[in-house]
Amino acid sequence: MRKRLLCLAIILLIKITVWAQAVYLPYDYQFYQKLDSSVYSNQSRFHTSMKPFLVDDPLISKQYQSLINAGVDSTGKRSWVHRKLFDEHLVNIKEKEFTAYIDFLPDLTIGREFSNQTSTWLNTRGYQLGGTIGSKFSFYTSGFENQAVFPNYISNKINDKQSGSEIYIVPGQAYDRSFGKRIKDWSYATALLSYTPIKYLNITLGQDKTFIGDGYRSVLLSDYATNYPFLKLTGTLGNVRYMAMWAYMQDPSAVKFSYQDDYRRKWGVFHYLDWNVSNKVSLGFFDSVIWGDKDDLGNKRGFDFNYINPVVFLRPLEANIGSGDNALIGFTGKYKFVDKSAFYGQFALDEFEAKSFLSNNGSIRNKYAWQLGVRGADFVQIKHLNYLLEFNNAKPYTYSEVNSLINYAQNNEPLAHPFGANFREVVGLLNYSIGRFNFYGQAEYGHYGLDFSRIYNYGKDIFKNYTDATKVTGNYTGQGLTTNLYYGEGRIAYMLNPKYNLRLEVAGVLRQEKNLYTTTNTTLFTIGLRSSFRNLYYDF
Repeated sequence: MRKRLLCLAIILLIKITVWAQAVYLPYDYQFYQKLDSSVYSNQSRFHTSMKPFLVDDPLISKQYQSLINAGVDSTGKRSWVHRKLFDEHLVNIKEKEFTAYIDFLPDLTIGREFSNQTSTWLNTRGYQLGGTIGSKFSFYTSGFENQAVFPNYISNKINDKQSGSEIYIVPGQAYDRSFGKRIKDWSYATALLSYTPIKYLNITLGQDKTFIGDGYRSVLLSDYATNYPFLKLTGTLGNVRYMAMWAYMQDPSAVKFSYQDDYRRKWGVFHYLDWNVSNKVSLGFFDSVIWGDKDDLGNKRGFDFNYINPVVFLRPLEANIGSGDNALIGFTGKYKFVDKSAFYGQFALDEFEAKSFLSNNGSIRNKYAWQLGVRGADFVQIKHLNYLLEFNNAKPYTYSEVNSLINYAQNNEPLAHPFGANFREVVGLLNYSIGRFNFYGQAEYGHYGLDFSRIYNYGKDIFKNYTDATKVTGNYTGQGLTTNLYYGEGRIAYMLNPKYNLRLEVAGVLRQEKNLYTTTNTTLFTIGLRSSFRNLYYDF
């Protein structure tokens, strides 16, 4: 009897520790897809569409520990140098009421862009520091100093400032301190404080990103744009998980009131509810509102306390207070058609006019996007072979507004899909792991319409006001300078230290962007020492 009571006490202690230790797991698609066999199991009701995850669920915690300890020598017989290089964090502190780890994160690559006969390189020095205090509080921060010579298509993207902007943005990271020179120079940082007072609620204050969806892309809220400060409440009750997030963003392209002023600021509030109807079916509802910190006359509005209620429906509230704020609603769905595999989808509605929609006249007032996909683990019964196939579509002018300050963007980058709007996309991914080797393959096709010049607006550039559209009706996806993008990428990596994803990596990229006037080809080969868990998108 005593043994049974002791076992029960140990189990309860473990469970309490697991849900209380809501440790932040930085979102990286390549790492997260390794969890697919568990989170998309028919035996699981895990909330997969809200990322980053917190390691507070036994399902995630168990597989996460197995991944970061894969191939690690636990005998302790290796030398200190060997253990620090291949098995352990650089600094690892474990006390009864306090844990902490520190790592140096190098990201060093050299490459050759054969199509343009130029050399590329990346020199990143980074760190990460994380840990827990007691059983309810955790913290995480990472930072990176970077210099690089990018392939031409990425450099051109950085150098193509939005109209009125004074800064160049390195995709998804920060502004380029070189201001358009060949060698780019920038910094990047994240910081989070997480508190779980009870098992039903987590409170996170941070400077980071949030991803909503089960796909590689998201048409609702993605991790493509640069980091932003936020306060996030996440509640879980049974089969329902609910997120309310308030964010503070900026728009460098908005007209400033004087030369001395900082960049124009804007606020955003985001709600997302995910309901696991059963082990196989999940449904979700998303809504958001974006508004300017000051109006165009310089009048301060600041944070609007009408939006502080975490459970109110934002679209009716926005209409009720008579504001001109940018409201967006969306829906998500997931169905596990077999064990470890699921169909998923999203729908984002930015603006809707029933009369125009029913007449199918291509009005600028009908702005929406959708996504359909399938993903899973152990493809064709090969263990650790994971796959994804996804279709994305956004109508012209989706995510744009009557005022560019309140468009669906942060720091001159879209908050949803990297393409902006007026596009179709098909993307397929394969990942395979064996031992410490990882193999990755990606194929992508994009179809979109560019503007012939800055005076035109065919709906792809979400920083242009949709009221300045080239035409009010007769719009269709791919209009303008119709362009096709073909993108293929392959990577082979050997994991040196799974604790912080330190790996030797060889990669190749084939890219072609083609329209009536130009054809841009890229053939790129890189090799390097890479680390950290984070998503950096260059497939545009």
